Amino acid sequence: MREKPAIIGVGRTRFGEHYELDPEDLIDEAGLMALDSAGIERRDLEACYISDYLLQVTNKIGLEEGFISQLLEMNIPVEKMRSFSSALMNACNAIEAGKYDVVLVGGMEKMTDRWSKIRDNLMLLVDHWSYYAGGTPEANHELLLREYIKEYNIRGEDQQKLMTTLAHISVKNHRNAVLNEYAHFRREIDVKRVFAARAEEQKMLGLYDFAPISDGATALILASPRKAREYTDNMVYVISSSLATDFISYPSRPYRTGFLASRIAMEKALKMAGISLEDIKLLEVYDQSTVLEMISLEDLGFVERGTAWIKLYKNFEDFKGYYDVDGKRIYVNTNGGLKADGNPLGATGGAQIFEVVKQLMGEAGQRQIKPDGDFLYGCVQEIEGFGTKVYIHILGREKGGK
Repeated sequence: MREKPAIIGVGRTRFGEHYELDPEDLIDEAGLMALDSAGIERRDLEACYISDYLLQVTNKIGLEEGFISQLLEMNIPVEKMRSFSSALMNACNAIEAGKYDVVLVGGMEKMTDRWSKIRDNLMLLVDHWSYYAGGTPEANHELLLREYIKEYNIRGEDQQKLMTTLAHISVKNHRNAVLNEYAHFRREIDVKRVFAARAEEQKMLGLYDFAPISDGATALILASPRKAREYTDNMVYVISSSLATDFISYPSRPYRTGFLASRIAMEKALKMAGISLEDIKLLEVYDQSTVLEMISLEDLGFVERGTAWIKLYKNFEDFKGYYDVDGKRIYVNTNGGLKADGNPLGATGGAQIFEVVKQLMGEAGQRQIKPDGDFLYGCVQEIEGFGTKVYIHILGREKGGK
């Protein structure tokens, strides 16, 4: 672990509707927080990796690298990726190759200003056949749910339990977000409201089953292990990063009751880290919908395929803040997940990393988890498109830290 890239500082903005702020205001706030928490200055940075999906459309920023260079007032190398996880993986590769010692990884998105005008762009993140057929970003989530119900023959009372489980996932994440000062939605909801929204839209999934559109920015400072130890003795390491892809067309995939890319990426990440699932007690999954939180537990191997719905249903009968799966405690989306923390695409993965780092460092405040036994590892899943590209990062700290 001591030879892996280390996260020595993190920062973020509140996620929400920031009509009054420009992208530079957001990334400036997140970046300064990350620099301050790392105890370094801009002049210490050797490179910068940034991410966004839609700034070219929403803010007419066509060359983000120059945009960041101007903000930093520096002429260091800057590279732009789509997702925060992509930026982080590339930064890790550069540090492990010995190219840099200290880099900033940042993500930003400004979506709410032009929400009605970027629907087409979001649809293109799935596939162009769905786009021309009029498929919305939400449609595939319901298709996935229907495939799941069909594959595992969930009918009658069992189907009602499944839908109740999904409602409880939404309620759980909203409750977690109340304690997250940066969350888009810091208010509790109940199961009745989730079902009422579904009935109003006359669909299986309703308003409270989906993550919102948000503005925001996140950042972290990544350092080589040698350099990191010059700044701090208490750090979180990126002990493995893995990536897998799948067909862009969801209906064309042979396996449609989950994301094969998630399973492959997780298996690779665990092998690279040299740990097992039993070592991971904290999980941040990419819950663009309540369906994805449930199915991700299966895809990542924590629950057997086709069983998450009933196991979570039993957990929610007397929910204690974590999922008890076959005697193992798993804390999932303690920051509220995308569902309530928010989902500014290019910055979302950074918020997941932020949460795991804060939890591992013992700095999560009222959200701080205290699982049984050693708490050394956390896992982050970020998805691009609809299961087309899945990143897994496993973060860890040394035994004996906070």
